[in-house]
Amino acid sequence: MRSRRIGYQSGFGNTFSTEAVKGALPIGRNSPQRAPLGLYAEVLSGSAFTAPRAENQSTWLYKLRPSAMHGPYRRLKDALLRSGPFDEVETPPNRLRWDPFPLPSRPTDFLQGLITIAGSGEPAAQAGVAVHIYRANRAMKDRCFWNADGELMFVPQQGSIRLLTELGLLEAGPGEIAVVPRGMKFKLAVEGPVRGYLCENYGAPFRLPELGPIGSQGLAQARDFQAPMAAFEEGGKCQVVAKFMGALWATEQSHSPLDVVAWHGDYVPYKYDLARFMAIGTISFDHADPSLFTVLTSPSGQAGVANCDFVIFPPRWLVAENTFRPPWFHRNVMSELMGLVRGVYDAKAEGFLPGGVSIHNCMSAHGPDLATYAKASEMELKPQKIEDTLAFMWESRFVFRPTRFALGAPQLQKDYDRVWDGFRKNRR
Repeated sequence: MRSRRIGYQSGFGNTFSTEAVKGALPIGRNSPQRAPLGLYAEVLSGSAFTAPRAENQSTWLYKLRPSAMHGPYRRLKDALLRSGPFDEVETPPNRLRWDPFPLPSRPTDFLQGLITIAGSGEPAAQAGVAVHIYRANRAMKDRCFWNADGELMFVPQQGSIRLLTELGLLEAGPGEIAVVPRGMKFKLAVEGPVRGYLCENYGAPFRLPELGPIGSQGLAQARDFQAPMAAFEEGGKCQVVAKFMGALWATEQSHSPLDVVAWHGDYVPYKYDLARFMAIGTISFDHADPSLFTVLTSPSGQAGVANCDFVIFPPRWLVAENTFRPPWFHRNVMSELMGLVRGVYDAKAEGFLPGGVSIHNCMSAHGPDLATYAKASEMELKPQKIEDTLAFMWESRFVFRPTRFALGAPQLQKDYDRVWDGFRKNRR
């Protein structure tokens, strides 16, 4: 990609402004009679025109060619990609856990390596989510992708990815996340085998949670999010793949659609280093609700009840006195899908592996396994730092409904329920 400089702009929800060629941005108006340098002005709207100002998102693009310059789309095979309403198989109330899915042995790009694990809602209603595993060992060459059904949150678990988006370049590795907005074209490049988690958010865009009595400081800070600088391609033929109403479609173009020379606005892709999250917890007793670790949230329309929360469990100090420190036994009206980037999750002594997935749906009883409970119940309660770990959770008001493939995959742990075997009646 061509760019005046490669780098990032800091902030979340900002109105950014950047140009890869000096003089490409018009001054004082968005759509002049003749855009600078012979470019075409085009607006990408991520919200309804009349959405409240705080939720209204759009970006003006200045392109080598208008996006409308393409032919009809034709249907592609979906392979292992699935979308709502996720009714191909009955959803059990069971706790579910999968081992990591293997890396591809054949040349595989991002789209070819996608596996859908579970989801909720459906794209047409713009509510719910889908959770996929992405795997790749080669770059997307001569093709790019855009998703009309939702925004995409990447959580790399193995290997770094490079996202070449319409607005510029983002690089993200394990310990970071990257988000590409609904409708924005991109291609994914790799330098070796990669694997990670992908949340396709059908609902309202992710945003920073309200902080309430925490005040203005804490959790994820807006200044630590990074948006790209303008960069563009002038390449030749490109297959453009779209996900629309749950299905994959493709058209051929004689040029790369990643041809935005300059842009300004607040509808942007971004990345975030999870090591910059300020974890907050008790300094007296008891274990706070895991919502205290929310990085980003997609609201559902009902106050405090998320379409999807993105929650992390990072390295942190535990100092609570006379307290069972791991997550407690729990039944929850919200549904939880967890992943593990590295290390060991502090509620599961074994069996939950980096790259694995677990689902605890609405009102399914879960909590620490027997080994974790026994250790935490007897340990000396001195200050303890949990290190070399990074687990995360997508939590939703909607039940995660597994796909037929996921329920039949050999990676599904058939004996997961046994981690809670052996608890004795301890009453004296």
